[in-house]
Amino acid sequence: MFKHLSLAVFLLALGCMSGAHAQAGGDKQEHSSEQLEASLKMQSGKINLPGGMATLNLPDTFRYLSPQDAERLLVEGWGNPPGNDSLGMIVPASGVMSKDGWGVIITYEADGHVKDSDADTIKYDELLKDMQESVAEQNSERKSQGYAAMSLVGWAEKPSYEKATHKLFWAKELAIVGETEHSLNYNIRVLGRQGVLVLNAVANMDQIANIRQEMRKVTAFSDFTPGNRYADYNPSTDKAAEYGLAALVAGGAAAKMGLFGKLFALLLAFKKLIVIGFLAVAGALVNFFRGKSRDKVDLSK
Repeated sequence: MFKHLSLAVFLLALGCMSGAHAQAGGDKQEHSSEQLEASLKMQSGKINLPGGMATLNLPDTFRYLSPQDAERLLVEGWGNPPGNDSLGMIVPASGVMSKDGWGVIITYEADGHVKDSDADTIKYDELLKDMQESVAEQNSERKSQGYAAMSLVGWAEKPSYEKATHKLFWAKELAIVGETEHSLNYNIRVLGRQGVLVLNAVANMDQIANIRQEMRKVTAFSDFTPGNRYADYNPSTDKAAEYGLAALVAGGAAAKMGLFGKLFALLLAFKKLIVIGFLAVAGALVNFFRGKSRDKVDLSK
């Protein structure tokens, strides 16, 4: 789904499955979870992400899963539908199949160089109100698809931008009707020469203190390679994105196209359901409204 990630939005959470974290099935389920985790190749140290544009310098407390192993964890372990084409996942070295297990999906958006000139002028509280209204407007569609209503409670961590490193991070608290636990959606965006490295983590709100601390570490060890960094941008040869930092938080391409109210919402549902979108529908909508196909990025290299 992420061979070309044109929307920095979360579209259509496809259900509320507890995946391998459910206790039904007793010893057999626990054994199956242990087998799955043991079969995953947990990589450590310096990781060159697919495509060669970015690296991870992992400390001892983190591990990396290849796109193939990430897909296995998402589908077999956490109960997501298949087809989650990413650059892999960052997971805690302590394990991923426990009740408190979590992970960070890594993707790349190739919309061009995102200028940060609006960094000091964004009114995030006003932006939040627009986002909340957009999420609420989508509930009728969610209900028609058989899913529970959702609300964006607020910032779990207000957006913050590090000008020196060109890294943006924020977190949202989400609530779903019928669910007692709220969800935490933690976002990191690393701005580069020709696009944005996207790191998204999902956990429960009661994990906020730990996730906040851990995601700051993720922010520190994730970066573009020389030649692909923000400072390497050449306005004479490189494409510039048609939006700035506010749109990254609000929903990226959908926000800049004026489709925010229609396409945003439906966010990430809850717990370990890390369904980030559906490419066929999202791509069709983008191409329809733009009237042209978007640039392609080969992440298989």
